[in-house]
Amino acid sequence: MSNRTKALLLIFSILIVDQIAKIIVKTNMVIGDEIPVLGNWFRIHFLENNGMAFGMEWGGKTGKVALTIFRMVAIAGLAWYLDSIIKKNANTGLILSVSAIIAGAAGNLIDSAFYGMIFSESWHTTAVLFPEGGGYSTFLHGRVVDMLYFPIIDTHWPDWSPFRPGQSFIFFRPVFNLADTSITTGVLAILVFQKKFLEEKKS
Repeated sequence: MSNRTKALLLIFSILIVDQIAKIIVKTNMVIGDEIPVLGNWFRIHFLENNGMAFGMEWGGKTGKVALTIFRMVAIAGLAWYLDSIIKKNANTGLILSVSAIIAGAAGNLIDSAFYGMIFSESWHTTAVLFPEGGGYSTFLHGRVVDMLYFPIIDTHWPDWSPFRPGQSFIFFRPVFNLADTSITTGVLAILVFQKKFLEEKKS
């Protein structure tokens, strides 16, 4: 199997699984709903991210459009880079890592670009796919669906602590999705194995 075929298979596999998971959650849960999976430390917790990673926002509606367009440009640039390293017969690990980053970015881009047009709201009732009268927003104004929650440590800071005494402490607090995981995995793989990945492949 060629590296190009491997890259395409990985990208489409991640995209398909990511979108299926998001659609299932969106059409069966209300924002804030939670389903325990492995005790208390792994839960399906439905949230929607209206901005960047970890729920950050920037510039209101105009900022969101700018962010979505930036994602499109970034994906196009990554796709060009992926094509170039495939042609240069680069290390398979590097090719698959870049493919994972592209797949994750594209998965969240689909939410941002189209979910507002094809889904009804998820507040107080489960969303409807392709509702009569249109979706909850317009093109480029959709929200990213997050659902993976790993509060492995759920406790409180001790009262004597100089930092947030007595307040709640949860690790890992952010709620994310498979697309986020794909991006993080790809980036970490490149950072950890960069020397091996960037060596010229000997014939």
